[in-house]
Amino acid sequence: MARTSVRLFHRVFRAVSDETINATWYFGYGSNMNRGTFVDRRGMHPIQTRSGFLDHYRLCFNLAIGRGLRAVANLEARAGARTWGVLYLITAQEFDHLDRTEGVPFGGYRRIPVNVVVDAGETIAAFTYQSDKITAGRKPSARYIGLLIEGARQNGLPPDYLDFLQSFELAPDERLAPTDQS
Repeated sequence: MARTSVRLFHRVFRAVSDETINATWYFGYGSNMNRGTFVDRRGMHPIQTRSGFLDHYRLCFNLAIGRGLRAVANLEARAGARTWGVLYLITAQEFDHLDRTEGVPFGGYRRIPVNVVVDAGETIAAFTYQSDKITAGRKPSARYIGLLIEGARQNGLPPDYLDFLQSFELAPDERLAPTDQS
């Protein structure tokens, strides 16, 4: 019995070790902070999750989506700015899948290397997405910013960052009837 348990442990440990050797940290700052989006909708299975922030990047909503005024999250380099988000340790296979779900092959976003600050000032090298296809004057919809706020709460981001997320002016969602807007 003991030998079987030891063999099973070594087999499981080896599989986990192989998985993490080729793993990469990804920093999500938009709707991917939300477990419903990242795990359920995108089908990701992070090995580890941590909260952290990027210094000198500002969260903005200037990547147009749809015909109206809606936009999704993007990062803009800005001295002194700070953007909170979630670090996910993902496998190489999931890394490729995430690229496809984020439109990297079509030029929607591109991967950029970043250094994310976590607990007690530790810095973790990661990648995130940024787009240069910006459109000024765009805003998040109520549904979209709600995903970010829920994700921030799920991951214990600071209350002042939640206040910041709640402060954005919202775009009407042209897909909804005028009475459905909130």
